[in-house]
Amino acid sequence: MEEKTILELQQELTKLKKAQVRIKRKFTFLLSVIAMLVLITATLAWFTLSNFASVNEINLKISTAPELYLDIENRGTDVSLWKKVLTNDMVNTSLRAQNAPTLDQQLLDPVTSSNGITFASQSGASRNSNDTSFVEFKVWFIATKEMYVHLSGQTVQVEGQDATTACTTTETGAKADIVNAVRVSYEDNGSAAIWEPHKGSPVAGQTTFDVGQSFGSDSRLFHLDTLTPKQITFRIWAEGEDPECDNDVQNANVTFQMLFGGADENGNAFE
Repeated sequence: MEEKTILELQQELTKLKKAQVRIKRKFTFLLSVIAMLVLITATLAWFTLSNFASVNEINLKISTAPELYLDIENRGTDVSLWKKVLTNDMVNTSLRAQNAPTLDQQLLDPVTSSNGITFASQSGASRNSNDTSFVEFKVWFIATKEMYVHLSGQTVQVEGQDATTACTTTETGAKADIVNAVRVSYEDNGSAAIWEPHKGSPVAGQTTFDVGQSFGSDSRLFHLDTLTPKQITFRIWAEGEDPECDNDVQNANVTFQMLFGGADENGNAFE
């Protein structure tokens, strides 16, 4: 009787072990399916028609609020030689000097970047600026007082016209989602802040910001000392990891208005 009980226990133990193996296999299969779905979902964010995958017709208007000036070149410490507004034509002057395509010739194929400085394709290959990947150009800034520079969501008059910060398009329907898929970074001495218009869920490990009516420490772009010019590198790209960066927004146009304003260390804007 005792031997039969032991045998039965051994049989039950064998059945349990087999059941555990089946459960483990099912769980492993389920994890594989989930991983595959995640991978598929991630790849859907990227353009799939590589021969035609691009964002074109990029328009820029870059303005500065009181006490702040800018230019493509370093004009020294005489602020009367500096500008309050940069347009496509002025940026094109800088691009031509680099033997790079002008803004009307630029194409944005999807790339990704976690830091706004280095960029890669979907396969992980490094991508170069102004080569059907991302636009890069440099702008000099100068201020009449020490300040932290921010992008401003306010609307102010600059040279008799309204100026603000916005990312817009004339596209309609699903194609209009291009305004959610683009990014702009501002690099100062090896560190960059990334503006994500219409900010959504973070992607690719990015830390981004969107503009507001007030200036907080998290939206500071760079610091300026009084009458000390500083060069900032701008980069514009279509973020391939963004869910909106799909086939619907191919060949779309996009317009960037950027209003730069100054504030003190407490976030009080200069007016």
